[in-house]
Amino acid sequence: MNRALAAAAAAGVQVGAAIVASRFVVAEVPPLTLAMLRYAIGFLCLLPFALPLLAAVRAQLRPRDLAAMAALGIGQFGILIALLNWGLQTVPAAPAAMIFSLFPLLTLLLGAALGREHVTPRLAAGVLVSIAGVMLSLLPKLQAAHAGGWWGELAVLASAAVGALCSVLYRPYLQRYPTVPVSAFAMLASVAFLALIALHEDWPFRISSLRPAAWALVAFIGVSSGVGYFWWLYALKHESPTRVTVFLALNPVTAAVLGAALLREPLPPLVLAGVALIALGLWLATRGAPARRQPAPG
Repeated sequence: MNRALAAAAAAGVQVGAAIVASRFVVAEVPPLTLAMLRYAIGFLCLLPFALPLLAAVRAQLRPRDLAAMAALGIGQFGILIALLNWGLQTVPAAPAAMIFSLFPLLTLLLGAALGREHVTPRLAAGVLVSIAGVMLSLLPKLQAAHAGGWWGELAVLASAAVGALCSVLYRPYLQRYPTVPVSAFAMLASVAFLALIALHEDWPFRISSLRPAAWALVAFIGVSSGVGYFWWLYALKHESPTRVTVFLALNPVTAAVLGAALLREPLPPLVLAGVALIALGLWLATRGAPARRQPAPG
């Protein structure tokens, strides 16, 4: 496995761990406030590494690129996480992570539709097999009585769709500029956006009254997200979007194991069978040469 795919795998595990940690605090910290804190901490972690690199490319920065990267940051780090946290208020960690694993299929479809990626049969098969693993793992949930509608699941699915679109559109900017400043700037834009729309959650009062245990979990989510999204954008810079996003199939494994161990959520046998299919899908999607990329405009 090359360095970019290893980074994608690490990011997939980080997403699953952050989902479980979010389930611990989502009752105490509203979704938008949690998203704002997550990326404020992530931004502060990346800032010391971003500033020297930013100074080196300052003269090359284009205003339209800054606007586009800010919009992508608001989508990837703001809207996506807000929708995900909203869904986690009603959806357990493992099913939420498995719905979110539709991300690679959505990326494949968007990348092909926009001409950013050439779809090979092996890549498509790998994505579809991993999605089959997700669906198999979700079967107990689909068969059970479901109170309160499906708004939580739809919110998680919408967050995956936003992330897929941003992953496809990021590449031109990751080719022009270093990964760390792009990550930090995207997070900063999302924090400013979230600070405004989270005012109705009364976040200044909320964060002043958080317990130390909740702060510890928020700090873990924030620090791991800063590192995790650097890994994510590094992988997107060096690999095709679908070969990167297929590693998000690792997050249900992480979330299911941690959810069972820490949240006492059930771990049905079908989840384990789904994990095996996900592993097969990853192998199919990443073995051999990467899919040929279409040139990105701009």
